[in-house]
This record gives sequence, structure tokens and C-alpha cells, in this order.
Amino acid sequence: MKRLHKGLKRFGVFTSLGVLLVLIQGAVVTNTGSGEGCGQTWPLCFGQVIPLDPPPETVIEFSHRLIAGIVGMLVIIMAIWSWRTLKHLSETKFLAIISVFMIIFQGLLGAGAVVFGQSDLIMALHFGFSALSFASVVLLTRLAFEDSNPKRHYVPIVSKSYKWFVIGTTIYSYLAIYTGAYVKHRDATLACSGFPLCNGELIPSVFHDAIAVQLLHRAAAMILVTLLLILFVWTLKAYKKQSVLVFCSVLTIILVAGQAASGIAVVFTQNSTLTIGIFHALLISLLFTVLCYMVMLVNRHKQS
Repeated sequence: MKRLHKGLKRFGVFTSLGVLLVLIQGAVVTNTGSGEGCGQTWPLCFGQVIPLDPPPETVIEFSHRLIAGIVGMLVIIMAIWSWRTLKHLSETKFLAIISVFMIIFQGLLGAGAVVFGQSDLIMALHFGFSALSFASVVLLTRLAFEDSNPKRHYVPIVSKSYKWFVIGTTIYSYLAIYTGAYVKHRDATLACSGFPLCNGELIPSVFHDAIAVQLLHRAAAMILVTLLLILFVWTLKAYKKQSVLVFCSVLTIILVAGQAASGIAVVFTQNSTLTIGIFHALLISLLFTVLCYMVMLVNRHKQS
């Protein structure tokens, strides 16, 4: 019997866009310094259900909380719906659990930061959890589309070395996301003026904390680019007939190129344009999602 899952597919797309909106809103909150836009009160905003005559930073923070709460409920519904409808697929339960856990945990982390305060290291995780939540919801949606058409259920046969390289690159990309989020929370975005040199120096002093954080992120980003180039070449040489893997590897190169370009643009524009910073956060989230999809694909074939 053919399964269409029309409702689940539409709901999945809508929920995925919702999580992406929350992720972008989070980047706006960080880039505009609006994290304390509602003071140290949560879930109320300065003790009010709806703040009256709010300044811009309060509007930004309050709207982020409101949308995040709504989307959180959508993610829970999506997880339960997928669990019941797609339970015959091996990836469903894991993705459903991860999607709910991450959306709840990132909400609690944000709330805790408002009420109790958190270190920059901990707050950097907030964006990383958002990326994981987005990826899990997108993959659940993808499962619904695959299950409605058996021809879309891909089981590529790859070597163990390729499989573990994809997994390792994906894990590393998450670490690179973390370094980028840490740069934002440490206010180290403009610690290095210019690119590729840092303040005109080939080997700048790393004793300045902000410079060290910025250089760590640049090094992490360059290593990620290298890993993705290796993955791209490897895929084209060994698995050129696996059209989905080829498409994903090409997409990672396009996304990481845009990610690098937007990161360099942030430096040369002195972070004066909010759109570039948002675009930077958006691209790395999409890149991570594509890599997670590749991990799901390469794990489907059970090797003896």
C-alpha cells in the first residue's frame, strides 16, 4: 500500500521553516546584543505578559521567545506524528528524540542564561543545539518524503573509510559551529581586522584573549574547508554514480564557499551589516544539515 503522508510532509516543511526562523532570530538576538531585552525575567518580559511600548531590543528578544515557544510545540507534534507514522523506518525514533530534546534543552539554556546568567562557553552551545534541532526536523521531513515514494529511499553502498570520513567531518563541522558561536559571545568578531592577515600580522599575538578566539575559529574554518574538499573529490572519484552523494558533496562546497565569503565580508564591513551576520549563521546551519543527511545515508547499508 502506497503511503502518501501529505499532511506529515506539509507539516514537516512548515516546522522546518519554523525552526530555521528561530535559529535566525537567535542570530539576530546575538548580533544586536538583545539578549537582555526582557531583563532577567522569564517567561515574562519585565514582569509583563506582553511588554508595553517596548524598545527595539525588547521587541527582538520578546518575539524570539514567542516564536521559539510556538515552534517548540510544533517540533514536539512533528516528533510524535513521525514516531507513529514512520516507526517502521530505523532512523525515525532517534531523530524524533533528538529533535524534542534539543528544542527543549536549548530553550531551557536560553531561559537559564536570562535568569541566572551563563558563561560564554555555555551560551555558545545555544546556537549549536539550534542547528541540531533544525537538522533533525529536516531529516524527519525527508523521511516522510522518502517513505511516500520508495524510489526516493536511497541506500548507497560505500566503503567503511568513506563512511567514517563523512561521520568525522560532520562531527568536526559541529565543533567549527561552536567556535563561531563562541566568537560572537566573546565579542571577538572584529578582534582581527583584515583577512587573511590578522591586524596586518602573519603571526599575531595570541596572548590577547579575543585574538586567540578569532584565530581559533579561522583555523577551524580552514580545516573544515579542507575536509569538505577532500570529501568532494573522494565522492566524485569513487561514487560518481551515486547521484545523491554527489549532489550533497557539491552542495557542501557551495555552502562552505558562501560561508567563507560571508565570514570575510563580516570582517571587511566591520560587522556593520546585520544581514551578512545572519547569512553567515544560516549557511553553516544548512551545511551541517546536509552533512547530517549524508551521515544518515552512509549508515543505511549494513556492512558485514
